[in-house]
Amino acid sequence: MSTTADLVLALKKELKAAQMTYADLAEALGMAESSIKRMLAKGDMPLSRIDAICHVLRLDFADLARRVADNQPLIKELTQQQEQAVVADKKLLLMAICVLSQWTLEQVLTTYRLSEAEGIKYLAQLDRIGIIELRPMNRYRLKLAKTFRWRPHGPVMEYFRENAVHDYFSGTFDKSGEGLMLVHGAISRTLAPAFLERLQRVAQDFAQQHLTDQRLPEKEREGYTLLLAMRSWELSVFTEMRRLQPVGNR
Repeated sequence: MSTTADLVLALKKELKAAQMTYADLAEALGMAESSIKRMLAKGDMPLSRIDAICHVLRLDFADLARRVADNQPLIKELTQQQEQAVVADKKLLLMAICVLSQWTLEQVLTTYRLSEAEGIKYLAQLDRIGIIELRPMNRYRLKLAKTFRWRPHGPVMEYFRENAVHDYFSGTFDKSGEGLMLVHGAISRTLAPAFLERLQRVAQDFAQQHLTDQRLPEKEREGYTLLLAMRSWELSVFTEMRRLQPVGNR
């Protein structure tokens, strides 16, 4: 939730953008310039005063509050408790995945067997959890950073390991636009993070393209799931055949 100090800081930015000086504001409010400076310097004032400044700036208070919310730090990872709440209800998990893809409530209800009341209920739950900020007309703002990830050993990833991994890899990956690549190699440990960064950029490009293509007609779009991974790993049946220690020259 935004604090009054956050609102005051946003007002200072709006004053600067409007090229309005403290003297100009003081005259408009019928106050002394020194009082304006002191009030804004402390960053603390009643909401009625903030509303009055908004009126001078011809700025709606709701717009100001929305701009403050948009500038709040985005979430890079949920807590264990937040993720547990998401996976506790499969319909809530479905809604969480949909909002991560920036689906509207209308798209969700058209695609899945959820009633409008259920859809609104689950959006409200995601708002309480902190994944979205629910807005009028059932619109929302995603509060997750571009670098957001599910906790590696958290409830959501455990759920997908148990319920989705086998289903995903059971596909043939032979349709147009599909592919499955398995590449093994030994490289310098110092280079491994650079390759991981490239994979992360691919994931971000995919997510950005998803947002861009929302303007296209639905018949021109197809749902894809991109799964990227990189780890130090060897097939367990190979590991079992490893020698316990190197054999010396004979």
